[in-house]
Amino acid sequence: MAVVPVPQMADRIAALMQNRLGIGGRGLSAKLRRGGRFLPRPIRADARTVAEAAAMAENPKLARRIDDVGVSRAYHRCVLHLERIAPDQRKRGLALSMVSSVMVSLLVVGLLALTVLKLRGFL
Repeated sequence: MAVVPVPQMADRIAALMQNRLGIGGRGLSAKLRRGGRFLPRPIRADARTVAEAAAMAENPKLARRIDDVGVSRAYHRCVLHLERIAPDQRKRGLALSMVSSVMVSLLVVGLLALTVLKLRGFL
């Protein structure tokens, strides 16, 4: 298995976040700040680990302190999760969620109106 440099790992995760989740920004850390809430907590922590390692890789003295095995595991978990996300299904799920919340609100308002009319003696 070929060793992938840490900055390339961060770029790959950032590209997947752009394509799959529609999160903009420059670099992985910016994308995590803007849209990290769309990721589950363990995956967000793994992505943060890769982002911190990418920042450390820019400095030669700090680059020696990077845990390559831990960063590699975090990278693979992030990529596996992000590749499973289908952008069209995510959008469809958001639309269905919005429509269902509007329908429930209309149902509650209708039942409330019927109850008031019944108590007032109009029905």
